Amino acid sequence: QVRLVESGGGLVQPGGSLRLSCAYSGVIFSINAMGWYRQAPGNQRELVAAVTRGGRTNYADSVKGRFTISRDNAKNTVYLQMNSLKPEDTAVYYCNTGFEIRVVAEDEFDYWGQGTQVTVSS
Repeated sequence: QVRLVESGGGLVQPGGSLRLSCAYSGVIFSINAMGWYRQAPGNQRELVAAVTRGGRTNYADSVKGRFTISRDNAKNTVYLQMNSLKPEDTAVYYCNTGFEIRVVAEDEFDYWGQGTQVTVSS
């Protein structure tokens, strides 16, 4: 069974922190690099952070130095620690396979989870 469940979003003030979690099930997620995507209203969905099974990471310039992605293969979970949050980080965050930092079309993937809303505002 293929499943992605994102959690941990919320409302936070600029400069604050949040930790997102993504619980996944399905071989396609277990064997591939996993990433966090985000989509703000009116914008395309973009990959901002990714991690391979072995722990190699990749970040978009917009989040580099502020976000940290990690992965627990035993728990089938990917995390995103977000620090020094900015209003422009406001978006719905999703996880899925991927490693290359790029914009994606939703229909490139067969499955998406429900996402988790992150709002950065004072």
